[in-house]
Amino acid sequence: MSFGDRLVLWLHVAFAIFTIGPLALAISSTPRYIRRRDVSILRYLSRITLMLTAASLLVLVFGIVLGQLDHDFSHAWLSVAMTLFVVAIALLVLIIRDQRRAIKALTQAQTAASGPAGGQLADRAGAAAPDGSSAASGRGPGDAQGGQASDSGTGQPAGGPTIAVHTAMVERGRIAAMGGVVNLIWLVILVLMVWQP
Repeated sequence: MSFGDRLVLWLHVAFAIFTIGPLALAISSTPRYIRRRDVSILRYLSRITLMLTAASLLVLVFGIVLGQLDHDFSHAWLSVAMTLFVVAIALLVLIIRDQRRAIKALTQAQTAASGPAGGQLADRAGAAAPDGSSAASGRGPGDAQGGQASDSGTGQPAGGPTIAVHTAMVERGRIAAMGGVVNLIWLVILVLMVWQP
């Protein structure tokens, strides 16, 4: 193996270590901070996920270059690994989208709860539990028209904060599920790289 081949191999391995490991950690941490409703940490995790997803594309690029240098594209395991990598990148794009949706929903919930009539709205809509569920309350006087109580000052539905938190919890479940699939894909690719059937 020439020096150029070894350099590409080391770059491939280095980018895999320094992008995929932290990326898996960021994805796995996101559901916990959605549950805690920590928007500042979620914004940080979303930025990290976006940057590391872009950087992880270099793992694929160096892998393709290495395959061309060694003429390894005839091996089925390499094609399977590259296909799985592309699937993982597609899932990461969906995870980034869901992270942003969760951030937006939690920000809306915080804004609605801290508004001028936030306390009254929370009383009428039911207080949200830490796990994202809500305690149902009786129908308010505004329920007779249109089925939803609203605050006359803001025009927002009385259940606005609760609905936003519920939306964030739905995104939390999606991120956890897709993150698990992505991490499993990384593991399968690692096995293929080491085993090379």
